[in-house]
Amino acid sequence: MNRRILRLAIPNIISNLSVPLLGAVDTAVIGHLDAVYYLGAIAVGSIIFDFIFWGFGFLRMGTTGLVAQAFGANQLKETRIILARVLLVALSFSVLIVLVQIPVLKMSLWLVNASPEVERYVQVYFSIRIFAAPATLALFGLNGWFLGMQNARFPMYVTILLNALNIVLNLVFVLIYDMNVAGVAWGSLIASYVAVGFAIWLYMRRYHQPLGDISFEELIQLDALKKFFSVNSDIFIRTLCLVTSYAFFTAKSAETGDVVLAANTILLQLWYISAYGIDGFAFAAESLVGKYFGAKDREQLLKAIKGCMVWGLGIGVAGSAIYAIFGAQIVAIFTDQTVVLDAIKIVLIWTVFAPIVNSVSFIWDGVYIGATATPPMRNSMLVATLLIFIPVYYLTQNIIGVHAIWLAMITFMLARGVLLTLLAKRHIILPSK
Repeated sequence: MNRRILRLAIPNIISNLSVPLLGAVDTAVIGHLDAVYYLGAIAVGSIIFDFIFWGFGFLRMGTTGLVAQAFGANQLKETRIILARVLLVALSFSVLIVLVQIPVLKMSLWLVNASPEVERYVQVYFSIRIFAAPATLALFGLNGWFLGMQNARFPMYVTILLNALNIVLNLVFVLIYDMNVAGVAWGSLIASYVAVGFAIWLYMRRYHQPLGDISFEELIQLDALKKFFSVNSDIFIRTLCLVTSYAFFTAKSAETGDVVLAANTILLQLWYISAYGIDGFAFAAESLVGKYFGAKDREQLLKAIKGCMVWGLGIGVAGSAIYAIFGAQIVAIFTDQTVVLDAIKIVLIWTVFAPIVNSVSFIWDGVYIGATATPPMRNSMLVATLLIFIPVYYLTQNIIGVHAIWLAMITFMLARGVLLTLLAKRHIILPSK
């Protein structure tokens, strides 16, 4: 089982780590410009797109679970029908996103009380990157389909190309052409369309199955559509809560000032780096749990869950140890501004705790998605967000100051892990034969 887990997890880890690497490069490049508000603009602009694009992350997660179960049940045509369905949904939503971009931007800037300089550059960033929506949403569906088919290599190839090209373009546009925030946005836009074209080419090269032979009746089959939208609506709510917590974090950091916003933005990059490493095993859990759940193989299901959890916790422990020993040196890579580094030192300890605490909830997310047991995952996220995260912040902000938002984030992640663990026996484990 460990070999199967690693065969799926290692490509996912490599591809996942390229995502925060992109964020880290963007942060480092912008962080060394002459004004703090450029970094603040990237932070606020990124969180807006987290809301938009992460909100549609169900197009990847829901697709992986459904396809993995169909694959485990040897229903190969059904896997292609699911892909056609998710691409149609992705195209529809992306057109809607582009059409409503102006009210979305205005609402976002109203919610985030940033400085005028930050707001001005957020508008520049947003007005360019919004047109990456069709490519971004289509990539969610394609990568989710590959993972459901137990193929972690293709998402790795696509994600590495996406982020490597993005990094190169950002360096060229920002450092050579002096385009600052606009350069980062153009890099993201161009890289997204190149990557989706590459993903389609990989699909045709490996699977040789065009989607044109799928009838409209198969595409809109009522029971399948009900399951598709039920699973994906639960994941959407779960993801919306997660993005809301990060958006709330960024908004409260912005209210404290541009220096605190810059410091917390850099520390969040460390959260993302450890999270994406752990998520390699969460993605492996999605693929394997979905496969064995679809095949109704309880023994292999339990082995997959245990193995992924052990590996995920191991990555979490390693991440915490690295941040405890080298945290000060790592953050110095992102900025040379003394005032920002001083602000980071005050709250760095929370980032040391994060990988261990976060690992349990991340692995359980993969397990629940693979089993398409999305209602309890949704409910636990609602409880953690509304009854833990927000109350903890408001109850402690006047007592511990800048530490309050970090305490809220840690307790939020801890609550998710505990709740998902308690619900697993009822919703995940298949009955003994």
